[in-house]
Amino acid sequence: MASRQSELSSSCSTLLKSRWWSKETVAIVTGSNKGIGFALVKRMAELGLTVVLTARDNTRGMEAVESLRKLGLSIYYHQLDVSDTSSIKTFASWFAKNFTGLDILVNNAAVSFNDIHENSVEHAETVISTNFYGPKRLMEELWPMFRCSSTVARILNVSSRLGLLSKLRNDKLRMILLAEKSLSETQIEEMVNLFLEDVKNGTWETKGWPELWTDYAVSKLALNAYSKVLARDYTGKGISVNCYCPGFTQTAMTGGKGKYTAECAAEIGVRLVLLPPEELPTGKFYLGANPPNLYSKI
Repeated sequence: MASRQSELSSSCSTLLKSRWWSKETVAIVTGSNKGIGFALVKRMAELGLTVVLTARDNTRGMEAVESLRKLGLSIYYHQLDVSDTSSIKTFASWFAKNFTGLDILVNNAAVSFNDIHENSVEHAETVISTNFYGPKRLMEELWPMFRCSSTVARILNVSSRLGLLSKLRNDKLRMILLAEKSLSETQIEEMVNLFLEDVKNGTWETKGWPELWTDYAVSKLALNAYSKVLARDYTGKGISVNCYCPGFTQTAMTGGKGKYTAECAAEIGVRLVLLPPEELPTGKFYLGANPPNLYSKI
């Protein structure tokens, strides 16, 4: 852990030397009343950005904001449940009335109903709705508000290596997702619907879906694929879309178990989302367990 902290201190120093942002730079972090999301908000606010904290539970969201304000940080807040279309629309409307534009969106909100060694798909529809359709609908709703300037607007989707193509054992589906030039939003949604149909029919275990945390893995597989489509379609248009797997992190989702703290995971996430415009790629999948300047294609 000591060596990792040294790496993070060094990366922070490098980050500040290449500072391109200001107080006018606006960032939204979903699911940020605790864990990695909370740490992301705290770090970006410390670095001088204007940050919007969001939470599904209004009471917990307000408590998180107050704890940051006690540290002298200026934080904006609005309730947001990414699994609820009306909540997304209400949030987007509030944001449009209070801000002139959006520079950074970190889609962090996600759910899993399994303990680390469990693999139930009882809540598959909720997991897919929250982890895939939630970020997708939020991005669609906020898209007109992104400031596609010379500093490049940024979307960072917090994902998981469980959703990498190598985890998908269905060759036909893998080939569809590998066809980067032709891959479409419709094909991704068809894959998700096929999974939910297999769950409904009780055949999901024999259809080549990922073996670990299957519903969560499929939701992240779909999010990774959709990120790839957005990155392809908007290359050179002032907006970057990347994914980030923070690794095995100590959060509520892992029952507090993990190799990394939420603060360590957030530090890397912040470095990635604040890369200088000339160094900022698009369509990449970052593995947080590696040095944060390393990445692979989604």
